[in-house]
Amino acid sequence: MRPILTLAAALTAALGLAVCAQAAPVRAASDGAQIQRENTAMPTRVAPENGTKIIMHFGDTVIPGVLNDGETARALVKMLPYKVRVSRYSHDFCGVMDDALPYKEEDVHYGWLNGDIDFAADADYFTILFDDEENSEQYGYQVNIGVITCELSKIAALEGSYEVLIELAE
Repeated sequence: MRPILTLAAALTAALGLAVCAQAAPVRAASDGAQIQRENTAMPTRVAPENGTKIIMHFGDTVIPGVLNDGETARALVKMLPYKVRVSRYSHDFCGVMDDALPYKEEDVHYGWLNGDIDFAADADYFTILFDDEENSEQYGYQVNIGVITCELSKIAALEGSYEVLIELAE
């Protein structure tokens, strides 16, 4: 009888843990985002109307964007102009920031939308994501801070590493 009670208690505990794990869903980049899918040449996320317009200099190439009004984006705006060294990878440009940005745990999500400007909170990465959103939910600790406002091909055509200057647009 005792082994049956022990087994029943273990199963009850395991079931309770499984229910708790399901009760806290993982946030995705698309949660609450205003999205456009009509023009796949442009970013998926619609730029916030009242956001802060920026430009990012990749050598002679200028990539425009709009930062949202979240805590993390506002902290970056206070640091502008700001330089960060980024390198090209398969789906993004990414580089470690010298200064970590603050963020709220409720703003952390998995994945991205093509064209997103994100802060990866687990390693202080500034990243501009331009491809592979359909497979992106395996990547966590993302905080969206904005979106580029040009065709995705403009940034996707760039290769190598850059000392990117981020500044307010005029």
